[in-house]
Amino acid sequence: MRLLQRRRRFSLDGEALEDPIAGVANLFDASIVFIVSMMIALFMAYNMMDLLDPTSEVTLVKKNASGEMEIITKKGNEIKASKVTDEKLSGRGERLGTAYKLPDGRVVYVPGN
Repeated sequence: MRLLQRRRRFSLDGEALEDPIAGVANLFDASIVFIVSMMIALFMAYNMMDLLDPTSEVTLVKKNASGEMEIITKKGNEIKASKVTDEKLSGRGERLGTAYKLPDGRVVYVPGN
């Protein structure tokens, strides 16, 4: 019979005994802290903390599943994205140097004399 009785949610003087949504605020705060810490961990894992520095210069090369490449350059607060194409260009210019691709995938640029 005791289980069928209604529980009191208010004390005798009219104050609420418990707040039914008090735990939701704590869950929201905990989730925000978790999300920010995951973002910082990802930036540190990929050594991308320079992207947050307003005075740094960063160049990234991104290649998608279809093989298209995109060069992303950040100088100060300006970010510029350029797509790489297979089109052959012609014109006048001067040779600046030579680039070599090493067996481990790195590219080394040697300036010309």
